[in-house]
Amino acid sequence: MASTLEDVARAAGVSTATVSRVLNDPDKVAHATRARVSEAVEALGYTPNFGARMLASNRTNTVGAIIPSLSNAMFASGIQAFQEVLSEAGVNMLLGSTGYSDAEELRQIKTLLEHGAGGLLLIGTERPAETYAYMARRNVPFVVCWATSEQYLSVGFDNTRAAFEMTQAVLARGHRDIAMIAGPMVGNDRATDRVAGVRAAIAQVPDARLVHLVEQPYRLEHGADGFTAVMQADPPPTAIICGNDVLAAGALIQARRDGVSVPDQVSIVGFDDIGLASVSAPAITTVRVPQIEMGRQAASVLLAAIAGRDGVVSETLDTEVILRASLGDVPRK
Repeated sequence: MASTLEDVARAAGVSTATVSRVLNDPDKVAHATRARVSEAVEALGYTPNFGARMLASNRTNTVGAIIPSLSNAMFASGIQAFQEVLSEAGVNMLLGSTGYSDAEELRQIKTLLEHGAGGLLLIGTERPAETYAYMARRNVPFVVCWATSEQYLSVGFDNTRAAFEMTQAVLARGHRDIAMIAGPMVGNDRATDRVAGVRAAIAQVPDARLVHLVEQPYRLEHGADGFTAVMQADPPPTAIICGNDVLAAGALIQARRDGVSVPDQVSIVGFDDIGLASVSAPAITTVRVPQIEMGRQAASVLLAAIAGRDGVVSETLDTEVILRASLGDVPRK
């Protein structure tokens, strides 16, 4: 049950009027009193004003979605599908972006709840215990996407398995010296799981090896930097597995600059199957993520959780390796 203004006042040892002044006009309240009230608000997970009233009554027409980056195309169609289902149900969506910062994500969560969000969509499972504890105190329903979870309600896919299957496709073409341009793994379970999938598949083939691994932010120029870095390996890779399609496209651009033919001299593969993958030259072999279905199911599951319906369960969706021209046979020596 959501905490009330009276609960905060009781915990801080002040009147409800003082709590209201701290929340609405803090400069008029002594510093020591503000500190006591703020500590009580945090400890109780109290969300002031409109958001608290809506959550306490379990009625809301607003849901929040928090994604790591607005510039990453991998989230676009999934979030659009999520919003469309919400709109059909008469529910609005508020969108926040974290820049892959845990502190910013927690700030966004607090802000969205203060603005009346009755539930949240979050990306991935890896975040500080403090964030999960805050949501537990608020008793706010949330759904995790782009990953799977045994602990939390989720609608996503198995990143480890998807990367494993992509690596198997690379190995099947005879490649044994493989490099990877991964996304940043700190605080990012999706990137970490994809690296784990690549390593697991390589470990099953006795003469295969991961000759170089670099982590790069998900931008074209960093994919290009990653290509330059992994090609310095000895021996150089015959195939490069990238953490997403943007990194793969950046690697392709740098290969072209360096006069390296893809896939005749080195193969490059990606992950996500965003629009860029099919129009690159050559087109990028990638993992197709069911973004639209994931977004639609996430909205349905979250709305059911907000309504308190029984039998709300997580959903794990399938991915698919899409073979295109950027993956070829291992070059002959």
